[in-house]
Amino acid sequence: MMEKFVSKITDAAGEGKKLGVEDPRRIIHSLKVGLAITLVSLFYYFDTLYQGFGVSAMWAVITVVVVFEFSVGATLGRGVNRAIATLLAGSLGVGAHRLANFLGEKLEPVFLGLSVFLVAAAVAFIRFHPKLKARYDYGLLIFILTFCLISVSGYRDDEVLKMAHKRLSTILIGSSAAVVVCSFICPVWAGEDLHNLIAGNIENLGIFLEGFGHEYFRTSDDKLLDDKASIDEYKSGLNSKGTEEYLANFAKWEPRHGRFRYRHPWDQYLKIGALVRECAYRIDALNGYLNSEMKTPAEVRARIQESCTKMSSESSLALKELALSMKAMSSSSIADPHIVNAKTAAEKLKLLLKSDMWEGTDFLEIIPAASVSSLLIEIVSSTVKIADSVRELASMAKFKNDVLKQNETDKGKVLRVPSIERSHNISIIAE
Repeated sequence: MMEKFVSKITDAAGEGKKLGVEDPRRIIHSLKVGLAITLVSLFYYFDTLYQGFGVSAMWAVITVVVVFEFSVGATLGRGVNRAIATLLAGSLGVGAHRLANFLGEKLEPVFLGLSVFLVAAAVAFIRFHPKLKARYDYGLLIFILTFCLISVSGYRDDEVLKMAHKRLSTILIGSSAAVVVCSFICPVWAGEDLHNLIAGNIENLGIFLEGFGHEYFRTSDDKLLDDKASIDEYKSGLNSKGTEEYLANFAKWEPRHGRFRYRHPWDQYLKIGALVRECAYRIDALNGYLNSEMKTPAEVRARIQESCTKMSSESSLALKELALSMKAMSSSSIADPHIVNAKTAAEKLKLLLKSDMWEGTDFLEIIPAASVSSLLIEIVSSTVKIADSVRELASMAKFKNDVLKQNETDKGKVLRVPSIERSHNISIIAE
């Protein structure tokens, strides 16, 4: 039993170390939560502060626990929701209590019970509204809780106004402490995480397409890719919708920071994310043909190899360039020539598929090749849509312009973009 106990402790420590190594911000977040709770708990440790608030000081500690989130936007959103909901519900609860006092002892509980029923039912119904639920669901929940606590407890406690004042004050103190610590000590911005997530998903699509041509048309004599697992990174974008909506919701609460302006077009990121998922699902279908049991003869694949490889490689370069321009927050036209080349290859492949060169070929042998070709054509179309959306984002967010500079006036000189850091060298041959 002791060996099993030690083994479980060791495994738990290993998991904790893994979580910290994956994202060191988690460790910093934990320390920040501890610091914020320690600060507000001083209301209990010092007699002067405790005498001013009494037992209600515990609400400041509770507020920090429930408000403090990983990102600044999430913390600010929950803090503002809690503070405003407490203020409005507290005021309404005190008003209901005062009004009930004029009705006499017999009608007072009836009026309070009826007001609790009506307010709770109305606010609970409002929570179903999609837009309100996305941004203010927590505030609506706190509104119900605070109104019920004030109005119900006020029936037995005559000092309801004093109680509401203490509760509101401690909640404001707890929310302020959480927001200040989260915002000024190693802040984590939800908007920046959303920006990097979308750019990373676009780059992962490009990584897959870069290796697809080699893998699909590989013969028995060709070598395998050194890092074949990297082409499966596109799968991270298949189920990222919930994360994107979560980050976009809290990013709207964040003030201007770094390269992100006030009223940054966060909804445009969701539009790009939807297009990226659309492309990722087509790539997932394309990935199934790499290990398909229904093999296409080499001579059939050879007929479409040039066009398919061209579409795959050019779409890959275009998507990588779009990801790079997003990460650098610059408006670049580097991806445009690659998109043009991919569309030209797609048109060429369409004409090839319509030609009579397939006469005499077994229909079952053509199906996989035709499916791969069709999927690649659709991926090119998705790449065009992603490029248009990224350009729209660059215009809305006022990305800096990335001007192409020509080294010489001679024709055929290489055009380069020095302002964007690249993991690979890309050059465009001038027309």
